[in-house]
Amino acid sequence: MRSVLISGASVAGPTLAYWLARHGFAVTVVERAPGPRPGGQAIDIRGAALAVVERMGVLDQVSAAATRMRGMSFVDAAGAELMSTTEETMTGGLVGGPDIEILRDDLTEILYRPTVDDVDYHFDDSITALTDGPDGVRVEFERGAPETFDIVVGADGLHSRVRSLVFGEEAGFRRDLGVYVAVFTTDNHLGLDHWQTFHQTENNMVGVYSARDNTEARAMLGFESGPIDIDYRDPDAQRRLLADRFAGVGWETPALLKAMWSAPDFYFDSMSQIIMDGWTRGRVALVGDAGYCGSPMSGQGTSMALVGAYVLAGELSRTGDHATAFAEYERKLRPFVLKNQRLATDTPGERPSFEALQAAATGISLEDYAAGR
Repeated sequence: MRSVLISGASVAGPTLAYWLARHGFAVTVVERAPGPRPGGQAIDIRGAALAVVERMGVLDQVSAAATRMRGMSFVDAAGAELMSTTEETMTGGLVGGPDIEILRDDLTEILYRPTVDDVDYHFDDSITALTDGPDGVRVEFERGAPETFDIVVGADGLHSRVRSLVFGEEAGFRRDLGVYVAVFTTDNHLGLDHWQTFHQTENNMVGVYSARDNTEARAMLGFESGPIDIDYRDPDAQRRLLADRFAGVGWETPALLKAMWSAPDFYFDSMSQIIMDGWTRGRVALVGDAGYCGSPMSGQGTSMALVGAYVLAGELSRTGDHATAFAEYERKLRPFVLKNQRLATDTPGERPSFEALQAAATGISLEDYAAGR
């Protein structure tokens, strides 16, 4: 039985773990958070990614947890409505379309559940060193004892530790798109009913949308800016930045800034892409945002993570030769990734159209992996 270590337990990690365990691999997942991460924005599952969750047997659970947004509105600084529509939403696009919008943490929990009996999870730990050798990868951990694995996969996001240890510093691969966003849970004090409301100034946007059948809400603070020198591991520094940036902005902004300081799931990051010539090296591979982040501006980051994990698991299950599997993974997935990453860059400042999203989301065939259902 081949041993695989996966770093990261968000979307790509548990998906890859599920399929590898199903194919007879001994799978360990290490995650620096103390458990499945709470919080996060509403994300979308489209096209080929819908087939992945269906084949995992969780499509009904995903559908049941959908946000079921009815529409959105924009308001001025005093809260007066400027526009309203029930045809589309800012986070999910076309209302009533074939895609499923779900909160990131709800999806993570759904993907995690079917793996707990077959996968060894090590929460509250992280990788500190990797030594790739002819017979395996020796891994050192922040807390656990060193171990050796046949394969290591980085599914640890935009700021991937595996990528930095094996491929080089993040700056060499990250392409910032000039937008920064914060997301956190707050009370649904506006009484929104499966609805989104936004207030926009010249370079800032503030938004709130109801979540979990209106029992709570998610707040969004976004702004345009050139490169910012900030520690992505220091949430208080990020909060101070936002408090300064949004000082004086109207509508519900003061109340949201106050709630931001006590939110248990506060998240802040740049809208960035990861562009790499190769996602594998030796016995190490990258999947999802760690290798080919599309940014939320593409609308396809989650779908790329689901599809990428599925394809990688399928290739590893075909052969005992990791080098062959990795080469096929890159060959088959790269055209799909490039189509989806371009959604964020082909029309700067505009959201991708429904037609463009669907064309990119269905831009790969998974029929080769039908045996993995």
